[in-house]
Amino acid sequence: MSSSKTLRGDMTSGSPMRLILSFSIPLLIGNVLQQMYNMVDSIVVGNYVGTVALAAVGTGFPIIYMMVALFMGIGGGASVIVSQYFGAGDLKKVSDTVDTIYTTALIGVLPVSLLGILLSGPLLRLINTPENTFHDAQLYMIIIFIGTIFSLGYNLNSAIMQSLGDSKTPLFLLTIACGLNVVLDLLFVIVFHWGVVGVAVATILAQAVAWVVGIFLINRKYTYIHVNLLKFSFDKELFQKIIKLGLPNGFQQMLFSVGTLALQSLVNGYGSDFMAGFNGANKIDMFAFFPAQSFGMALTTYVGQNIGAGKLHRVKEGLRSTMLMSVLCGIGAMVLVLIWGPNMMHLFSQEAAVAEAGMVYLRPVMYCYLLFAVMNTFLSVLRGAGDMVFPMITSLLSLWIIRLPMAYLLAFFFGKEYIFFSYGGGWLIGMTMAILYYYGGQWKKKAVVSHPPEDAPAEVYE
Repeated sequence: MSSSKTLRGDMTSGSPMRLILSFSIPLLIGNVLQQMYNMVDSIVVGNYVGTVALAAVGTGFPIIYMMVALFMGIGGGASVIVSQYFGAGDLKKVSDTVDTIYTTALIGVLPVSLLGILLSGPLLRLINTPENTFHDAQLYMIIIFIGTIFSLGYNLNSAIMQSLGDSKTPLFLLTIACGLNVVLDLLFVIVFHWGVVGVAVATILAQAVAWVVGIFLINRKYTYIHVNLLKFSFDKELFQKIIKLGLPNGFQQMLFSVGTLALQSLVNGYGSDFMAGFNGANKIDMFAFFPAQSFGMALTTYVGQNIGAGKLHRVKEGLRSTMLMSVLCGIGAMVLVLIWGPNMMHLFSQEAAVAEAGMVYLRPVMYCYLLFAVMNTFLSVLRGAGDMVFPMITSLLSLWIIRLPMAYLLAFFFGKEYIFFSYGGGWLIGMTMAILYYYGGQWKKKAVVSHPPEDAPAEVYE
C-alpha cells in the first residue's frame, strides 16, 4: 500500500476548482482536436467526394459506436475503480485492474469486430439508409470494424491515464492521432482518390499508432503498471467489480446509440441534404458540448479519488466548482454557435439546403444547452462515486421515453423543422431526476473502496 499523496495526479488535496480546471484543459483541448480530425474527415469527404459520401460517413458512425459501446462502457467502469484505488493509495489493485480490463478487451474485441462486419448491411437497411448512400456507408463501416482493436486500445489507454489524474499524456496521444489522420486523409482522398475508403483507412492507421505509443508511455511513466499484449492476467474478483460498474455504463451507451439510430432513421427519411446537414451540425454542436463534457470527466476522476481517500466533503465543493464553470462556458458556446452556425455549416458543404438543415438542428439544441450542462454535472458525481445504474436509468428514460417519442410526434404534427426541440424535453427530465437523486444521498454508499471517510461518521458508508 502506497499513499497516492506522493504520486503525480493526486486530486485529494488543494483547491477543487483549480484541480478540476487544470485537469479539464487538456481534456478540452483533446476533445477539440478529436472533433477537428473528425471534421477533417467530413470536410474532405464533403468537398472532394460529395454530399452523398458525407451522408454515408455520418450515417455509419452511430452503428459503429453502438457495436463497441458495451466495451467502452466496461472500460469506463474500470477507470472509476482505478481512480478509487489510486485515491486510496492501493497501487497493487490499480495494476491488477489495468491487467484485467486489458485482458477482457483483447479477448472480447474479435467477436465484436466480426459481428459488426456481418451486421453492417442489415443495420443500414434497418435505419432507412437511402440507396445512393448505402454502398459507401457499408464500406466505411466494414473497414472501421476491422480496426476496432486499435480504437478500443487507444481509448482504453486514455481512460487509464485520466483515472490516474493525468490528462496531458492522453492529449499528446490524441495529437499524434489527429495529425497523422489529417495527413493520411489528404493523401488517401485527394491524392490517391480513395474516397470513403481513404477516410476509414486513415482513421484506423492513426489510432493504431497512437495505441502503440500509449502502451509504451504507460509502461514507462507508471512503474506500478505494465501492459503486455502477449501476457494475459486476470483477477476474477476485480473482473466482477468491473462488470458491476461497467455493464450499466456499457448498456447505457449501447442503448443510447440504438436511440440515436432511431433518430437517424427519422432524419434519413427526409433525403441526403437533410442527412448531410444533420451530420455536419452534429460535428459543430460537439464543440459547444466539450466544456461541460470535459469538466464532467474531470469531476468523475476527482470524485473517484476523493471518495477512495475518504474525503466526502470535497465532493460537494467539486460539484459547485464544476457547475459554475460548465454554465459560464455553456453560455459562451451557445452565443457563438447561434451567431456563426451558418458560416460553420458552409465548411461541410456549399449547398444552401445542407446549411439550412444543419441550423434546423443547431438552433433548438443550443437554446436548451444549459439543461444538459446541469444534468451532466450531477451525473458525473454519481459515476465517480461508483453509482452507474442511476445515470443509466436517467439517460435512457430521457432518451427513450421523452426525446424519441417527442421527435416523431413533432415531425408528424409540425414538420421536420421542429424535430430537435425534443432534445430539451429529454434533458429537462434527466436534469430533474439527477438533482433529486443526488440530494437523496444513496450514491454515497456505492464506493468500491469501502472505508469510513476521514471527515464523516462511519455510518455514512454502512
